[in-house]
Amino acid sequence: MRKAKPKKRVVLPDPVYKDQKVSKFVNHLMYDGKKTISYEIFYKALEIVKTKMANEEKSPLEIWKQALDNITPQVEVKSRRIGGATFQVPTEIRPDRKESVSMKNMIAFARKLSGKGMDEKLAAEIMDAYNNQGGAFKRKEDMHRMAEANRAFAHFRF
Repeated sequence: MRKAKPKKRVVLPDPVYKDQKVSKFVNHLMYDGKKTISYEIFYKALEIVKTKMANEEKSPLEIWKQALDNITPQVEVKSRRIGGATFQVPTEIRPDRKESVSMKNMIAFARKLSGKGMDEKLAAEIMDAYNNQGGAFKRKEDMHRMAEANRAFAHFRF
């Protein structure tokens, strides 16, 4: 490369849980730089999870982290042109990208849900992901299925 790689920015932990992962999630959730609103949505969603899953011994934050782990993909397919043909080549995902992809999937499928507010939709998606169901979990399963189907092209990895 001609240029030096840009420095990784340090994400400051969130004010309530003192957790960097929460801050990254809120940054993905944010629209138009409205971070305070994103924090409100996230914390309200965790409150809803707390009330609806009162029988769980875990805290809402632990439930959210488990839900993220449940929808985190291990492999993805990338398109690669070789000799005029395009192959779907399965590749491992870097750890930081895994986290980012799972967060984006959870938020995208929460936004697609029909419901009252974003906090309720996000809470529903968190609970679905925790129970290994819902749109984000299905997306992960589809990714893994596509990678498995195209395993024959793994030698084209770059």
